[in-house]
Amino acid sequence: MKVEFRIYLGIGLFVLVITTIYLFWAREYGGATMLFGTAGLGIMPALYMGWWRKRMDPRPEDSKDATIAESQGTIGTFPGHTIWPFVLGMGVFFSALSLAFGAWTLVIGGALLIFAATSVVLESRRGGLV
Repeated sequence: MKVEFRIYLGIGLFVLVITTIYLFWAREYGGATMLFGTAGLGIMPALYMGWWRKRMDPRPEDSKDATIAESQGTIGTFPGHTIWPFVLGMGVFFSALSLAFGAWTLVIGGALLIFAATSVVLESRRGGLV
């Protein structure tokens, strides 16, 4: 988690520096507030990953002289091809479309979301087509 910690912390600190420059240059508090929130979105995961890094054993990815053989193992089983992520995306699309066209598209989107999420879980547990 050392690499991820450094990446997120670097992003958060960079945006924090940009926020202070923006605040003094533009003197516009709305944008500075948004940039400050963006810096928080970089710093919060960095702090979480730093917290976990101290509590877990070092990973092979954290070592500079690690080899591929050190991190071999079973990652997991995933279905080779599936339609359900597309159906899940269509459910999100129809749910978001309800903001413009009304609640009737929310019904379609909600049904697609429930059906696709259930199918993804069932397919992942069975390891095949649903």
